Amino acid sequence: MAIHHDKKAYGKLAPLSEDFSEDKLLKMVEKIENEKTEYEKMINGELYNAGDSELSAKRKRARQLFKEFNDTTEDESEKRYKIACELLGSHGKFFYFEPPFRFDYGINTHIGEDVFANFNLTILDCAPVKIGNQVFIGPNVTIATPVHPLLACDRNMRVAKDGSKFDYEYAKPITIEDNVWLASNVTVCGGVTIGHDSVIGAGSVVTKDIPAGVLAAGVPCKVIRELTLEDKMKMPKESY
Repeated sequence: MAIHHDKKAYGKLAPLSEDFSEDKLLKMVEKIENEKTEYEKMINGELYNAGDSELSAKRKRARQLFKEFNDTTEDESEKRYKIACELLGSHGKFFYFEPPFRFDYGINTHIGEDVFANFNLTILDCAPVKIGNQVFIGPNVTIATPVHPLLACDRNMRVAKDGSKFDYEYAKPITIEDNVWLASNVTVCGGVTIGHDSVIGAGSVVTKDIPAGVLAAGVPCKVIRELTLEDKMKMPKESY
């Protein structure tokens, strides 16, 4: 059976092969990448210019807020709560932070209900940080999403056209699920998820995911054992 082509129509379709050549598609992708803001790149885990003016402004805002928070007194609980609500990306109805604390952006950190953090919490939230309900955080804990390139030629400072210096970095999100306890001096690295109901021992450096319902500790942090009913304490009688 013969196939009859409409030469007139075919002539109109022919240029499509040129429009969608590999070279042109790559240029389209490059254009889209260039149109992204540095903030969008940062949140998406891509290399970004940490010296970007928008990012600098967001960091400045966070520093002004946490300084105001850290300068409060014990009698200014309402003021502390209001500042923390303004700083965070989202939050539960009740949470409590002992000052001082520090954030890179604040707006990229999302916490649940009944979160408690002791003195000197540092959250470098270049990527999203998600903290669930009933999470307890001991003193001197660091939650750090930023990652720097391993090779010095990629990591070192650069000079922008205006003469200012900047570096390229990227970030990986962190998730801390419900009912987790991070003991004193724990560091949680970018890309990590800590499963619900787990306990991270003091001084640990968490570089890999930790499953739910375990006791884990060490540098690097490793699972020691599962938590069981044998760990349950005899609780005092409660009356309300």
